[in-house]
Amino acid sequence: KKLDTAVREFTGYIGANRAFLVNYGDRYRNGEHISSSFVEATVNELISKRMVEKQQMRWTKAGAQRVPQIRVQVLDGDRQPTFRRWYPGMPASELRSEPLRTA
Repeated sequence: KKLDTAVREFTGYIGANRAFLVNYGDRYRNGEHISSSFVEATVNELISKRMVEKQQMRWTKAGAQRVPQIRVQVLDGDRQPTFRRWYPGMPASELRSEPLRTA
């Protein structure tokens, strides 16, 4: 009975999220990235180095939390409102409005 319930729930989950599932076989055959672990490791290393007290350009905890937030805005092409709030005199031509493409 437990197995039957788990299979039904899993089937429902797969059906509901079908559009969001990645076909890793296709990505591999096309030479595309299938993992973001190398990026995550780089981010963790960078943040760790910037949080050390003896670092010349040390980040605060609040500053470190803002880095991924602004990165998401850059990737989504939605950073203009934030940058306009921070730098009211910045010309609009210096801010890209379209999202960046990632591999």
